[in-house]
Amino acid sequence: MAEDKVTRTADAGSEAASLPKVKTRKTKQRACDEKDAKGKVCAGHLKRWFEYPAEIEKLVGKGAEIYRCEFCKTLYRPDPKQLPNSYTVRY
Repeated sequence: MAEDKVTRTADAGSEAASLPKVKTRKTKQRACDEKDAKGKVCAGHLKRWFEYPAEIEKLVGKGAEIYRCEFCKTLYRPDPKQLPNSYTVRY
């Protein structure tokens, strides 16, 4: 019984570690500002992510406008002061 609890907590810890960090974009931000262990800025391009997996959908909500860094995979929510780009990319 005690081993089962240890296994479950270890699985929950690894699942939380696999989920990416979610930040809010600054006004007109186009590059990632996340720092690595050495303190170096990532500076990867933030790309709009249209089709994300179910785990990410649970994290950010269904149909959310979300951006992802091309290098470190950090997620960014849109700037609340900016108008959403959701309707400008419709086909």
